[in-house]
Amino acid sequence: MPPAGMRKLWVIFPVYNEAGPVATILNRLRAVDLPLEIVAVDDGSRDGTGDVLSALHAAGRIDVLITQVANRGKGTAIRAGMAAATGDIIVVQDADLEYDPAELPRLIQPILDGKADAVFGSRFLGGDHRVLYFWHSIGNGVLTLLSNMLTDLNLTDMETCYKAVRSPLMKSLVLTSDRFGFEPEITARLAQARARIWEVSISYSGRTYAEGKKIGWRDGLAALLHILRFNLFPPSGARAREAASRELADDAARSALE
Repeated sequence: MPPAGMRKLWVIFPVYNEAGPVATILNRLRAVDLPLEIVAVDDGSRDGTGDVLSALHAAGRIDVLITQVANRGKGTAIRAGMAAATGDIIVVQDADLEYDPAELPRLIQPILDGKADAVFGSRFLGGDHRVLYFWHSIGNGVLTLLSNMLTDLNLTDMETCYKAVRSPLMKSLVLTSDRFGFEPEITARLAQARARIWEVSISYSGRTYAEGKKIGWRDGLAALLHILRFNLFPPSGARAREAASRELADDAARSALE
């Protein structure tokens, strides 16, 4: 049964050169017992992905299909999907089979319970996972640690794809990153907005490079710069809003004690 009070989950599905797995992941999304709509954004694919997406759209497996003629990056694709969003909650689903849509109900539950504005699905909280690259896990830990130091959060997986956010909050965030800088940017913006963030454990079936994994060491170095940039140089007025929000929260806490 779909959750009570849940009108629609808006799934943004950015795709670049994933002609092989794209139909499989869409079938898994459609099997989830949630009222959801899927917007697929073809980010300039050159391997026939566009033709597959067009056929799936015609068959009703995709609700909205957006095509970007040139490859402009994951962040740009996500913003295009956000602009079309009509759901209560927005989540991003990669097309690479690494994240299991069957876990989406658990991911959004803290938002439905009124406990969270955003929920991160953590690959490092004990969920089942494929054993792969040691240095990737170390790199993820370093990036999450640096992000936590600057946001004052205690996340275990800042770089996770699975981030569910209330739609009005998501659309209010200033997001500018065009490529893989989206993850540290949205984390910084949520912290600056004083959003209530929860983490839930998720499984993770990572790919090897032979299987099509795209993230490399250069992306890790870029992520370090993105973390510094988005935290140390927030949008105009973000620090003032953050301070005002903190002051209101402190006043509420003092009033509760009086």
